[in-house]
Amino acid sequence: MDLSDKKTRREIGSSCACFNLRRAARLVTQRFDRVFRDADITANQFSILMASYNQGGILLTGLARTLGMERTTLSRNLSLLERRKMVSIAMGGDRRERRIAITKNGIAVLERTLPLWQKAQNDVLGLVGQKEWKALLRGLHKVAREL
Repeated sequence: MDLSDKKTRREIGSSCACFNLRRAARLVTQRFDRVFRDADITANQFSILMASYNQGGILLTGLARTLGMERTTLSRNLSLLERRKMVSIAMGGDRRERRIAITKNGIAVLERTLPLWQKAQNDVLGLVGQKEWKALLRGLHKVAREL
């Protein structure tokens, strides 16, 4: 491949898995963030709370794996949620382990935010289409399993 060739550069930009997935993810995140703004929560925080709720009392390492996040990035986000009393962070069996649990306040935030999530979700699925979304979701799950 020759990067000095404009056609090659365009082809890479239009087909690069990393570029296109990251771009779409940023735009979808921005959409959810706009919808969540009035609830004073971000799409990232919503995802962390939901994963914490689904996996009650999960170790930070397991939560990071579930979310596909670096532990340090997740720790910073969890500190904010802990200050807002949406999660609790307790010592695990080992001094280095941290066990994450959603609090009653965190559950209340999720319950209040759920209709907003449904709106943003419907917006995105309306753009993609139900059939295409299911195929995309299967592909995304496969990528997450294999990488």
